Order: sequence, then C-alpha cells, then structure tokens
Amino acid sequence: MTVAVLVPAAGRGERLGPGAPKALRELAGETLLVHAVRGLRGAPSVGPIVVAAPPSEVGQVEQLLAAYDVTVVRGGPERQDSVRLALAVLGPDVDLVLVHDAARALTPPAVVEAVVAALRAGADAVVPVLPVTDTVKRVDGDRVRVTVDRSDLRVAQTPQGFRREVLAAAHAQAGPAATDDAALVERLGLTVDTVPGSEEAFKVTRPFDLLMAEAVLRGRD
Repeated sequence: MTVAVLVPAAGRGERLGPGAPKALRELAGETLLVHAVRGLRGAPSVGPIVVAAPPSEVGQVEQLLAAYDVTVVRGGPERQDSVRLALAVLGPDVDLVLVHDAARALTPPAVVEAVVAALRAGADAVVPVLPVTDTVKRVDGDRVRVTVDRSDLRVAQTPQGFRREVLAAAHAQAGPAATDDAALVERLGLTVDTVPGSEEAFKVTRPFDLLMAEAVLRGRD
C-alpha cells in the first residue's frame, strides 16, 4: 500500500505574533516546515509528500524543501481547503493518506509508522492521541458549571491517517469547518481508531511553544 502525506501549511499563525506564516517561522535556524518534512522522511513507510503552502510563498517553500522530494501546491484560505487541494494532486497509486500539521514539527517517525501500521491492519481512520492529564472544567462565562470526567478524554495529534477513499468522501461531504480531518470522517458515521501519540508531537501555536521545541531539540542532541 502506497502511503502519501499531505501537509497543510498555509496558515498565518496569528497566535505566534506578527511575522512570517507559521510554517515558515524558524526553530533552531530552520523553519518548522523543514523540521516537519524531515521527520516525515525519517519514516520508512512514507512515499509522496504534498505541501499546501501559503499562496504567496510557493516558490520559497519549493526552494526550502528541494532536498526532500515533495510536491508543493497553493494552499487555501482554511485548513480544510488546503487538505482538499493537496489531496487532488495525488497519483492514482496512493492507497493510504496521512494528514500532518507542519506546526507539529517534532513528531517522531515512530508515531507516523504506528498510524500506518494501524491502517494496514484494516482501520479506516487512525488518530494518535495522548491522555488528558489536567483537570477539565466546563464553564459558563467565568463560572464553573461542572468538572469533566477526563478518564475517557484524549488529546488528538497528527499525522492522522485514512484510507484514501475515506478521506476523499469525508472532504466531498465536509459541511461546516472542522478542526481536524478525523472529525469529518466521524460525520460519515465511520469508526476512527487511535494509537499512542508522543509528548514531542505537540503543536507550536504560541511563542512559549517555540521555547519548548528548542528544549526538545537540545534534548535530542
């Protein structure tokens, strides 16, 4: 089964503050996008990689990723649009499709391989997850309404994996925007399986996250 990865990387990353689009912010001298693609290339199962870049930065992204054998397309205004545009350029030989956030730049290749293994074992869709460790409160304004039982709660990460026909159907019937592709598959009434995620696969969203990512890289060194 040929495995392709789609990397939606067209977002601005407003919460990181002013500057380049999020995927092009630097971490230890290289962009988040380069770190993310290098990690994907470290997973033996990964074949084609398609990156949906900010429309004004397609040429720059092609240069940045020239050593990694990727296809770069123009991304859309929303994440969902970027995934759809990247999915459209895959060749007919691709059977399994992973969708990976460039902001999860330090995801270990072992997580990628775990997702692929679950798909090859027969799953329609697979999400890496971590248990929720904080106490969670449901609130109304500034007032706590209830403490949520966290025993069956999980934090979703990427890459999320899908049989190609499942992901295509999910986006064809997408409806309202969703925060991840697994939610679109859930709307089809299909089962989404999970595999263990990684603490290193956190999403770089705020300036503090960049500091944590730098610490992870120092630890790896």
